Amino acid sequence: MTFSPRTASLGLTAAALLVLSGCARHDHAAMHAMHHGGMMATAAPTAPVSITASTPTLSSGYKKVVAAPEAKVYFANLRNGATVTNPVKVVFGLSGMGVAPAGVEKAGTGHHHLLIDVAAVDANAPLPANDQYRHFGLGQTETSVELKPGTHTLQLIVADQNHIPHHPVVISERITITVK
Repeated sequence: MTFSPRTASLGLTAAALLVLSGCARHDHAAMHAMHHGGMMATAAPTAPVSITASTPTLSSGYKKVVAAPEAKVYFANLRNGATVTNPVKVVFGLSGMGVAPAGVEKAGTGHHHLLIDVAAVDANAPLPANDQYRHFGLGQTETSVELKPGTHTLQLIVADQNHIPHHPVVISERITITVK
């Protein structure tokens, strides 16, 4: 097939219009994601974690830190269904509130916890610190973790200065990733 200068010009004009209208941007993002390990992959939603109902005051009398209704925590670089390699880089996203280290009591803030293969969370108790509940009490907003090859669920939760989830709980979507 041969292209005339007019055909080539029409093709360039169409491409320019797609870029200007934003339509071509999505293809570039998908290609970029595929090039970087399928980070933008999507899959059927992962079943949510089982979480107890949050109460504003614990039986001990401790008043839980109130989270703004619009507060959201999310994975900034991973999507449900992504296939990744070790070390797995996890970037935490947070909107509607700020980050403060553990032990620092400041309204409208908390710190991140990464839940790995966790099935249930007690919203009215301090989060445990172990391989499944990773604490980022220095105020970190990203990490790299080594995970065994296979399928894993990840979820983010924000907690107060004492590692107790806010009221209401600020928790991300639970995603499933595959580690090669």
